[in-house]
Amino acid sequence: MNKYFKTILLFLLVFSACKTPEARRPVKTTSGSFIDASVAMNKKIIAADEKDILALIEKDTSREYYSSEQGFWYYYNNEIPSETEQAGFGDVVKYEYEIKDLNGNLIYTKEELGTQEYQMDKEELISGLREGLKLMKEGETATFLLPSHKAYGYYGDLKRIGANMPIITTVTILNIEQIN
Repeated sequence: MNKYFKTILLFLLVFSACKTPEARRPVKTTSGSFIDASVAMNKKIIAADEKDILALIEKDTSREYYSSEQGFWYYYNNEIPSETEQAGFGDVVKYEYEIKDLNGNLIYTKEELGTQEYQMDKEELISGLREGLKLMKEGETATFLLPSHKAYGYYGDLKRIGANMPIITTVTILNIEQIN
């Protein structure tokens, strides 16, 4: 009997050990209300930025403004109608720019920022400026009106540009070095 008892016990242990693992359930579940609130807040910020920018555009009848597919507005200060190519992926763009707030107050001058070099889509740059450089040709100057989410976003630049602050940046492309 001892032998049968040990055999049965061994079978029970083997079969109970082969049980498939069960998924662990979270101790606390959330409803996603934080995400919903964040989305609603972001929509309000974007709507306020767009309202301010469109009011600025409406006042300025001396320029022809373009709306980009990426969610910002711009106009050319100096447009070159030639067949010069725009910068493509990996090209090195040398440019100068300045930054103003929507009231036209200078935040950073060209002299402070200096000449910049940017390798297209291979380096970090605020999204509005990155997309704006793609629209320009060598020698052109354009002014971009960027809502805060296309500029410095939630944090600003931690110096002079505040959180959720739309900006105006005037950019001049000095040189485009074609890599391909």
